[in-house]
Amino acid sequence: MKILTIDTSSNCSSVALSDGERLLGESLLGEDRLASGRLLTSISQLLSAAGLTPDSLDAFAVSLGPGSFTGVRVGIATVKGLALATGKPVVGFSSLAMLAMNLPFGCAPVAPMFDARKGEVYAALYRCGALPEAATPDAVLSPERFLAGIDSPTLFLGEGAVRYRELIRSTLGELALFAPWHADLPRASAGALIALDAARQGNYTPLPLLNPTYLRASEAELAKRRREAN
Repeated sequence: MKILTIDTSSNCSSVALSDGERLLGESLLGEDRLASGRLLTSISQLLSAAGLTPDSLDAFAVSLGPGSFTGVRVGIATVKGLALATGKPVVGFSSLAMLAMNLPFGCAPVAPMFDARKGEVYAALYRCGALPEAATPDAVLSPERFLAGIDSPTLFLGEGAVRYRELIRSTLGELALFAPWHADLPRASAGALIALDAARQGNYTPLPLLNPTYLRASEAELAKRRREAN
């Protein structure tokens, strides 16, 4: 089953092309990941290198967030466009679940963390075997509140874990285990594992329901609410 998977939920976006349990190629994009159509260029290059076209794929997959509001919207819009053009089905998945899969078969629960700014993180606890299993729901909260619910050795990873490393260490002591730096980057190939399992079970996401998971209102939405309240 050939799947093109896109993640644009953080500063390091990526695109992966897989065929069943085989990775055909992956492209990692930096800070200017959304500039000048780099996302579409990366998709085109991956397909060309594999000798494939969008029509020859079986499905598309995309991270729904939480994460960058703009990034998540761009990724979903791109996948919706490809799905509408080809008539192929789509799988949506949690960006935190995808990040957690950088540490499968770990010795402890995995805590993926994105920096949500405003002194908060997007975070959750996962048990990761061949696939991620949520132990707590994805949430946006202060790192202190998140850490307050942890009482056993836990593996931390992601940009949020990097930013709040000292707080995590001082709060949890020896219970805090940190992933090596390369595992802090979200990878679309990890999302492809989740997408493949869903696709094999026929658990596709209808396009009308393929929406971002923000967990909190955007600045524009908050400003609108304040105006309406006055």
